[in-house]
Amino acid sequence: MRKTSLISLIFFCVICVSYGQNERSEGKIIEAFGPTFDIENPDIETDTSAELKVIFDVSQSSDDKSVINKYIETAARFLNMHANAGMEAEQLKVALTIHGGAWQDILNDDAYEALHGVKNPNSELIKALNNAGVDVILCGQTASYRKIEKEDIIPDVKLALSAMTALLQYQNKGYRFIKF
Repeated sequence: MRKTSLISLIFFCVICVSYGQNERSEGKIIEAFGPTFDIENPDIETDTSAELKVIFDVSQSSDDKSVINKYIETAARFLNMHANAGMEAEQLKVALTIHGGAWQDILNDDAYEALHGVKNPNSELIKALNNAGVDVILCGQTASYRKIEKEDIIPDVKLALSAMTALLQYQNKGYRFIKF
C-alpha cells in the first residue's frame, strides 16, 4: 500500500511540474498588465478572423487596496491572450462597467489615497486600457450614491446613467456580457 501511495505521489508531482512549466507571456497590446499563458494545440481553436466584442461587469474590489483589481485586469488579459493568439487589436472591442464595491478603483490617485492611504494601483492599468481603446464605464447610480465627484475620477473613465443602462446599450451593439 505504501509503494502505491509513493508512486501516485510521484506521478502527481510530475504532472504538476510539467503543467507548471508554462511561463506567462507579456501581452502584445498591454505589455505591463494582463500576462497570459500560450496554449499549444487547443481542442477549440481561436477564430482569428472574427471580431470579438465583450463587456465585462466588475462589481468587486481587491481586499488589499495596494494591489490592482484582478477583475479590471481581466480586460487586459482578454486583449493580450487574443493578440498573442494571432488576432489584431482592431478585431477586439472591450468595455467594462464598474459598480458596487469596485467604485473605489476608478478614483484618481489623490481621492484614492485620501480613502485608503496609498495611491490607486489601478490608475496605470485603466490608462493602459483606455489607450488600447477599452471603454471603462462607471455606473452613475453608484457614483451618486457614493457621492463621487467627477474631479475625483480617473479622467479616462466614462460615466453612464447606470451600469445596467451601459450593459444593455453595449449588448445592443453586439457586445457579449461577461460577469466578474
